Amino acid sequence: MRKTTRLKTLLEARRGITFPGAANAMFARVIEELGFEACYLTGAGVANMHLGAPDIGLTTLTEIANVTAATSDAVDLPLLVDADTGFGNAVNMIRTVKVLERAGAAGIQIEDQVFPKKCGHFSGKEVIPLPEMIAKIKAAVDARGDADFQIVARTDARAIEDLDAAIDRAHAFIEAGASATFVEAPTSFAEMERIARELPAPQIANIVFGGKTPDPGRARLAEMGFAGVLYANAALQAALRASFDVLASLKEHGSLDRVAERLASFEERQSAVAKPRWDALEAKYKV
Repeated sequence: MRKTTRLKTLLEARRGITFPGAANAMFARVIEELGFEACYLTGAGVANMHLGAPDIGLTTLTEIANVTAATSDAVDLPLLVDADTGFGNAVNMIRTVKVLERAGAAGIQIEDQVFPKKCGHFSGKEVIPLPEMIAKIKAAVDARGDADFQIVARTDARAIEDLDAAIDRAHAFIEAGASATFVEAPTSFAEMERIARELPAPQIANIVFGGKTPDPGRARLAEMGFAGVLYANAALQAALRASFDVLASLKEHGSLDRVAERLASFEERQSAVAKPRWDALEAKYKV
């Protein structure tokens, strides 16, 4: 089954599958190794890890496409790729879809923020007029080469207007052809229940550790009717904390002795990047 069809099937099942976020191919390898069914390529994570910058619209389509291609080569999981605002207007959206589909994305998430966008859990966001977003969605649908390539349309209107306005926008996104919608940053379980209940297309929930949306857990989100649950930067946040702890100890003590248990072994590291498979290929083609 094509990755696009696998992603479509997962979303249409509406069983709240977990989409751990990967900011690079290594994190995606870990996600696959642990048996998850899909992976979210996080734009915030790419900004943080690739640029050392916050999620404020600084990444480019080329940078996202490069990470998508490397990650798609590294894993067999369907990738839902964060494409921010589509990197421009409706015409830019056409190129965005073509580039990311060619790079190996099984679907993309696009949003209705004014460019340059901000993290959905930051303050100071703005949204574009609804007709402009509708044009972008229609352009995305028209541009895809594979009809199963998923177009997930996100609205940030909850933080700017209210939940009613966000749900109204999501309805319009569905009518324009979005495969699924994503109302960003609801602030209570009751709001999350409304989103899943009132919108007819598959819904995405976004759980940000330390963010505005409470985490009821995957089981309850599945009961509500959500199709997928993003934990976009859990791996990044875990790696960041571990990096600070290990390197602080190294600086203070001049060795890794006190933090050895925090480190993956040499063998675990090689396993994570599938070295045995590369060794087998080297042996197969050795002259």
